[in-house]
Amino acid sequence: MIEKTFPAQRDQLEAVQTFVTEQLKDYPCSSKVDFQLKVAVEEIFVNIASYAYRSGEGEAVVRCGVEHDPLRISIQFLDRGTPFNPLLREDADVTLSAEKRGIGGLGILMVKKTMDDVEYRYESGQNILTLRKTI
Repeated sequence: MIEKTFPAQRDQLEAVQTFVTEQLKDYPCSSKVDFQLKVAVEEIFVNIASYAYRSGEGEAVVRCGVEHDPLRISIQFLDRGTPFNPLLREDADVTLSAEKRGIGGLGILMVKKTMDDVEYRYESGQNILTLRKTI
């Protein structure tokens, strides 16, 4: 996997998206999969930038790679912020109106529904979230 470190700041989202796109350019995928990947990357990175570091300052490492047989994209996000497993959060109830549903949870639900595999672990003082999508 190729990795790059970014300041965990929302204004870095475009740079993160560019990095991921550049790493995966040799593996064309459908416009649907491309859109799903962009939304997932945005959701995870913005959450790290917004919530991981109490001080408001920190870094996020983004790793990209391709697995073969089947051909699958892997994107990993690492941060040294507050330990948080988004997969343990109860899914947003999309049958409720926006007013009744409350804030939060919809983005990670979208990630879980659109990626083939989402895995979290906390290791060596780092949150590590891995997304995989077959192309």
